[in-house]
Amino acid sequence: MALRMTVQTQLVVQALLRHPDRELYGLELAEETGLLPGTAYPILMRLEDAGWVIRRPEDIDPHEVKRPPRIYYRLTAHGAQQASAALAAARRPKPAVLRRLAEQEGTA
Repeated sequence: MALRMTVQTQLVVQALLRHPDRELYGLELAEETGLLPGTAYPILMRLEDAGWVIRRPEDIDPHEVKRPPRIYYRLTAHGAQQASAALAAARRPKPAVLRRLAEQEGTA
């Protein structure tokens, strides 16, 4: 499945590729990319639907740790190959576009 490589998708994919041996939870990815969770989570779902990412719920007792379980994400081997190829072929935005995007994400 071909994914549309928006700037936001590129940011999430780059973050996952930077940590190929680590599982990252959704909010951690949102913070690393500078995206709002409402932007990052739908991207993660699309990556999962495409088979690029697998997810794993954290095995905790939410009452004991007083928070909901985290969902961890990791690129599959196939996903890492596809993501690398997609990033290489993706159009690179101009710096001014990235600044505007960062400003919009910060005010939403």
